[in-house]
Amino acid sequence: MKIGVCGSPEQATVLAAAGFDYLEINVQSHLNPLASDDEFASMRAAIAASPLPCRAANCFLPKTFKLTGPRVDLPQLKHYVSVVCRRAREVGLSVIAFGSGAARAVPSDFPRATAWQQLLDFARMAGDLAAAHRLLIAVEPLNPRECNILTSIAETAEFLHQAAHPALRLLVDAYHWHAANEPSETIVASAPLLAHVHLATYKQRLFPGEEPCDFLPFISALRRAKYNARISVEAKWNNTAESAIRAALILRHLLTSLNHS
Repeated sequence: MKIGVCGSPEQATVLAAAGFDYLEINVQSHLNPLASDDEFASMRAAIAASPLPCRAANCFLPKTFKLTGPRVDLPQLKHYVSVVCRRAREVGLSVIAFGSGAARAVPSDFPRATAWQQLLDFARMAGDLAAAHRLLIAVEPLNPRECNILTSIAETAEFLHQAAHPALRLLVDAYHWHAANEPSETIVASAPLLAHVHLATYKQRLFPGEEPCDFLPFISALRRAKYNARISVEAKWNNTAESAIRAALILRHLLTSLNHS
């Protein structure tokens, strides 16, 4: 299993030295889909020069791009996603995390069934574009404090079953999973859909080792699900080598211990 960090290319030297395998970048900051190709050129070069390979990206959509409600602009969304997918493939990414709680949140006075269908329409469109660039879009359940739809693994798995698109998969985030108080069995039950994982401590969303946190039930559930792809640390970090080394050691030790249990 590969371990990575959600961060930027300028942090990659420290993270590579600490023992991480890859970097997960930010769609809006690093792929910069609202900028021209010429404006993107310098960031493309920085990603290419990163000491860690960039394999995933998060922060898919800006909060101003609404996926539900009366003001959804599907042509605008299609153009945006097409740029994201093209640039993601250019820089060697494999998966795009789709959380974007502000973009997908359902307005309080809007029919939930209509919003659900709007999300399905968007997801299938995005899936088509991702598939054309040999990418996966991993839909992330966000805990109910951060969004009001797709707030559990079970609900998101049902959404993906209805979307029925091979480029749409599931992302499980340890922080959201714990905050939503979901049982470990929901991870195991969704094993065929699982394509990407995020991890942070449960209380303050920090790097492993920055506060006490028992990751064992979460990692054990991934093992029982036979998940063997990538885990990205998505957490607040003080940018020090000591923190990065400690986090990598904790994760390596935990994964190794489970592999031999």
